[in-house]
Amino acid sequence: MTTFDFLRYLRAKVTVDDRSLNRPVYETLARLLLPGQESRSLTVLEVGSGLGSMAARLADWGLFRRVRYLGVDVDPACVAGAREELARWAGGRGFTVSHTDRGDLVLSGPGRHLELAFRVGDAPEFLQNPALAGACDLVLAHAFLDLVPLEETVRLLLACLAPAGAFYFTLNFDGTTLFWPPLDPELEERITMLYHQSMDQRRLAGRPTGGSWTGRRLFGLLPAQGGRILAAGGSEWVVFPGPEGYPADEAYFLECLLAMVEESVTGRLPAADLQGWLAERRRQAEAGELVFLARHLDFCGVKD
Repeated sequence: MTTFDFLRYLRAKVTVDDRSLNRPVYETLARLLLPGQESRSLTVLEVGSGLGSMAARLADWGLFRRVRYLGVDVDPACVAGAREELARWAGGRGFTVSHTDRGDLVLSGPGRHLELAFRVGDAPEFLQNPALAGACDLVLAHAFLDLVPLEETVRLLLACLAPAGAFYFTLNFDGTTLFWPPLDPELEERITMLYHQSMDQRRLAGRPTGGSWTGRRLFGLLPAQGGRILAAGGSEWVVFPGPEGYPADEAYFLECLLAMVEESVTGRLPAADLQGWLAERRRQAEAGELVFLARHLDFCGVKD
C-alpha cells in the first residue's frame, strides 16, 4: 500500500487551503476581532494545529496583531515542525524572533506582537483542562472536526470561549469528492461511497468521529451547544493543472489523496478494480491531467 510523508502533505495543502477558505466568512471574523486588538492581546486556541499554517495565514491576512496563541496537536512531529516552520516564516516577514524556555515563539514587529505556543495533546482530552474554561477569545479548528468526536469536541471548544468569544471552524468536509475526468462511472461511484463510508465508520477511542457530513451537521450542533452562527459558506478544495502544471507542491497533495483513498478502500472491493483505477488516476496526476474537488463548509460565530 502506498505511504506518504504526512508533514510534506500538510505543507503541500497550504496553497490549496489558502484559495479554498470562504472569504466572506473570514471577513465576518475579522470584523469581530480586529477592533479588540487595539487595546489588548487576543487569547487564541487551535486544535489540530499541524505545522501552524493557520496561525501564519491569519497573521499574513492581517487578523493576528496582538495575540497569545496556543496550538495543540496529537503528533509530536507536528508540534516540533510548527515551531521550526513558524520561526522561519517569521524571519521572512521581518519579525524579531525570540524563544521562551519552553521553546515557544515571541514575534515582534511594527504594530504586532505574537506569542505562539505549541503543545502535544489529544484534543478532546486537552480541552477538558479547567484552566481553559472561559479563557479564550477565539477557538480554531481547521480541517479537523471530521476526525474527532464531533458533538463532544464542539461542546468543549465552545466551553473554552469567554462570553461573546468567537469560533472559526473551517474546511469541514461535507460529503462530496470528485476526481475528473470520469472513468468507469459505476466503479467511481463505488470507490467514492466506500471512501466516505470509511469516514463514517472511523472511531477515536471507540467513539465515532464527525464523518463525511460534518459540515451540514454543524448547522444543528453549534446552536445546540451555545454557539450563534454569524456566517457560513462553502470552501471547496479545487486542484487542477494550469498552463505550467499544478501550483506549488499540489501534485504531491494529489498523490497523498489517492493514497488515502487506497488505504480506505483496500479490501472492500476487488483488488484489480481498485489498483486499475489508482494506476490511471496516478498516471493522470503525473501527466498533469487530473482534477480534484472536495466540498467543505466554513463557520464563524460567537458564544451566546
